[in-house]
Amino acid sequence: MMNVTDLKKELYHELTGNILPFWMNRMRDDGRGGYYGRMTGENRLMPDAPKGGILHARILWTYSSAALKLQSEEYLTEARRAKAYIFSHFFDELYGGTYWMLNADGSPADDKKQIYSQAFFIYALTEYYRASGDEEALDRAKELFRLIEQHSFDSLKNGYMEAFSRDWVLLEDLRLSEKDANEKKTMNTHLHILEAYSNLYRVWKDDTLARQLMNLIDLFLEKIIDPVSGHLNLFFDEEWRCKSTLHSFGHDIEASWLLVEAALVLGDEAMRRKLRPVTLRITDAATEGLNDRGALINERDWASGHRDERCDWWPQAEAVIGFFNAWQLTGKDDWLTKAGNSWQFIKQHLIDRDQGEWYWSVSPEGEKDRVNDKAGFWKCPYHNGRMCLELIERIR
Repeated sequence: MMNVTDLKKELYHELTGNILPFWMNRMRDDGRGGYYGRMTGENRLMPDAPKGGILHARILWTYSSAALKLQSEEYLTEARRAKAYIFSHFFDELYGGTYWMLNADGSPADDKKQIYSQAFFIYALTEYYRASGDEEALDRAKELFRLIEQHSFDSLKNGYMEAFSRDWVLLEDLRLSEKDANEKKTMNTHLHILEAYSNLYRVWKDDTLARQLMNLIDLFLEKIIDPVSGHLNLFFDEEWRCKSTLHSFGHDIEASWLLVEAALVLGDEAMRRKLRPVTLRITDAATEGLNDRGALINERDWASGHRDERCDWWPQAEAVIGFFNAWQLTGKDDWLTKAGNSWQFIKQHLIDRDQGEWYWSVSPEGEKDRVNDKAGFWKCPYHNGRMCLELIERIR
């Protein structure tokens, strides 16, 4: 069984010696501000690539959290830099909210209001406020919360609609990415609104926010978690009819600990007790995606039986947290062993010790993915950075 003190040391070294320096030294756009939009899987910087809102929000969250939890002025300075660029370029001062994507020069490239992205800016700005005490950041986070509630919340059928035009008209193409189903409600967006609202409630004890955060937990319990399999259903229509046959093992394990965190932040002991068996059920369901090397494969289609056996970077990071969380809840060493196995897989197969950061994925044959980005719109220091920060904080 893994020694947790050694694990903490290794994660601290990975965070401060690899992940955080990579983004500061390799991805910072000192000429035009913010961060470069892309580096290929072969480590070729693409300085003229568009700059994603999710990328910048996640960078802000990561350095803010590192500044807060490691008490680092260096990381706070980096977070301050990210915040300044976001305030100057990503906020839509006419209609409110944040743009989806900018051109490399900072001008809007795609001005749609994807709710998933709005939630990540809340998450990041709140963490920056926690690290810095910057009231302007907290005010912007509150503003985004109110916009989500005003435009995205479905007061008739419950839940949140996916995507809007710049002036907040519901779009026909609601997809977060090309691989997603074009449905009005998704597990993924609800999970990250939950995450964002939890962080906002840490610092702003607003009654409406508390009510909506509790409602999100209830939506997972009543609509999103499959009562038979324990997995999360992924896509829904406006009436909450399930429109997907996929199980995403990474999202299962991520939700298992984020739900517990939400109840903890709310201070609702009854909900925490109610969630304990649920979160363990989700964690157990996620283990169906473990391969013989202790890694989580991406997903399974339960209708066709097809399995995506690739092991992307982010489910492995979430697995370390989720299995560790299950160990903390139960004291059962098997969960700690699974967390340790996930970390061993990351060390052996995902960390790029020559060029920095992590590879996107590992194939079933063990080949490192040099086709997909090393850094880019979706590949940010958030899942792996948060894995390190979560366990550094949890291991005393």
